[in-house]
Amino acid sequence: MPNSFLARLPLSRFEIDRDALARERDELFDELWADPATRILPIFQGSALLSSPTALALLPVDAVPTAELRVYLGRSTSSTSPEPVGTPIVAVLLDDAGHLAESDWANLRSLGSRLSDRDAGIFTEALAILNWHTSHMFSPRTGEPTLSEKGGWVRRDPVSNTEVFPRTDPAIIVGIVDADDRILLGSNALWESNRYSLLAGFVEPGESLESAVIREVLEESGIHVVNPVYLGSQPWPFPASLMVGFLATVDPDHGTEPTPDGTEILDLRWFSRAELVASLTEIKLPGPTSIARAILEEWFGGPIDDGQR
Repeated sequence: MPNSFLARLPLSRFEIDRDALARERDELFDELWADPATRILPIFQGSALLSSPTALALLPVDAVPTAELRVYLGRSTSSTSPEPVGTPIVAVLLDDAGHLAESDWANLRSLGSRLSDRDAGIFTEALAILNWHTSHMFSPRTGEPTLSEKGGWVRRDPVSNTEVFPRTDPAIIVGIVDADDRILLGSNALWESNRYSLLAGFVEPGESLESAVIREVLEESGIHVVNPVYLGSQPWPFPASLMVGFLATVDPDHGTEPTPDGTEILDLRWFSRAELVASLTEIKLPGPTSIARAILEEWFGGPIDDGQR
């Protein structure tokens, strides 16, 4: 990732060849289970098994409890991981962790920024596709149970024989800057009252990303913005989002006094860089795994030392 902003996005990193052509082979999982090089990434209740505080544990096939849901993630391209380049990796969703229950597990939100490129990529990929599976167990056409096929990347309705493909929900997230180069942060109704972050929202059908930026900011804050500038994107599999990051400036023909919508956003505050630093003992900022943190530090000009690393 040559772009310095993209390098700030922990969950956009990857060292995996998704090997999409292999998904077409009907006997793919039989082949993988017969290959001693195959490694399994177990996922249990949204968490992954760890080999150390900052590394995922990839296990041989016979070390993992039986699981009905398997997804072929691809082949590792990492030259710095314990497993060699070309290692096939399969994610399995465990209903019961079995003998692994007493091992160390961690979730992606807390661990993502501290993982290697390979581990961040496969954990994000695994969580996103497994979340899709669990929400699409039944056909939207017939209501019948769907079947996982093509390496876990398609579900098929056996009655209508139609295929259901994975989906991702795009959402914009925006750093709003005024003429004095202050940034606007808001406190969401679902968070503790001292947590502040950027404004964000889902893209509606028939809407461009830039239009979504303008609409969402106006709806949540009453602020009119112009010139949305795309920065980068990051998958956010909680459960199925793609966060698309922007910077936008306040429209000079309108004011800067924010008005929280009172439903999603309960408070809004403008911060200069100095004011943000001075407030770190009283407010909480977005975590280091989020694109919100990356956008905030892009505006700030570097890392913000609030103890979250």
